[in-house]
Amino acid sequence: MSESVLTLVGDATPIAAAAAVSGEALRALGATVGEPDWLAPDQACDLFFGGVEPDRAAAAVRRSLEERHPGARLDIFVQRAEHRRKRLIVADLESTLIENEMLDELAAMNGVKSKVEEITRLAMNGEIDFAGALKSRVALFTGLPVAELAKAAARIRLTRGARTLVLTARAHGACVALVTGGFTYFVRHVQSMLTFDAVVANELVIEAGRLTGEVREPIVTKEGKEAALRRLAADRDLPLSSTLAVGDGANDLPMLKAAGLGVAFHAKPVVVEAIDNRIDFGDLTGLLYAQGFRTEEFVRTR
Repeated sequence: MSESVLTLVGDATPIAAAAAVSGEALRALGATVGEPDWLAPDQACDLFFGGVEPDRAAAAVRRSLEERHPGARLDIFVQRAEHRRKRLIVADLESTLIENEMLDELAAMNGVKSKVEEITRLAMNGEIDFAGALKSRVALFTGLPVAELAKAAARIRLTRGARTLVLTARAHGACVALVTGGFTYFVRHVQSMLTFDAVVANELVIEAGRLTGEVREPIVTKEGKEAALRRLAADRDLPLSSTLAVGDGANDLPMLKAAGLGVAFHAKPVVVEAIDNRIDFGDLTGLLYAQGFRTEEFVRTR
């Protein structure tokens, strides 16, 4: 059985104590466990282990930590050690690389906030079809001047750790792609702050300086996101084991499940239930720790 690695990340939790509890849980399963390897002092560490499958190990560690450190704000990753440092990073945009949901921002400025937010909530929890939900929301903005899009774009806030994630991954030779059900108009604003090797996004139809209330086909759906991940990997002759995907909504699930490492980021309940590797408490630098990067390898400025 190949070697696996458990990564613990947490700012406000005694990581050393958590690592000790995790090691005990793994040994109780019959695993051989190494000493903690610190990626960041008192913040992130690895435990390499063998003899137990990652999913079984993850369940046992989570149970032990919940019993011994209830309420601990820990992000936990368990995976095969081989191909751990990924060569293709595929990220969702809204509520992942940026804090915003852009149609919600636009709605707040134009008097349809409650209608749009409710449709967004249902779509991101997988309760209604994403493509239909997207069309319904966009139709609410029929006739809106393009200038309103610029006002919404000015509200965009990068998620903490987003810049460091993208800069570090690209500096170490990985490709970073943005695959989103959001819109190219807002993507261009984000591209002024972050550099991507590829972008897949939806496009609003604009005529005579106003929104028509339509989205140009084909719409990027959950199936489209998975297909984009597979295509981007194939174009670079990469196995899926060398890919990482991160997102928060139900429309990200097929992409997260297909990637070598799929990570749910402060995700909706339906995603939390389906994905074992999650960032529930920390920022996007957790994706770097999950790949074995040490803090001295992080690139924080251009």
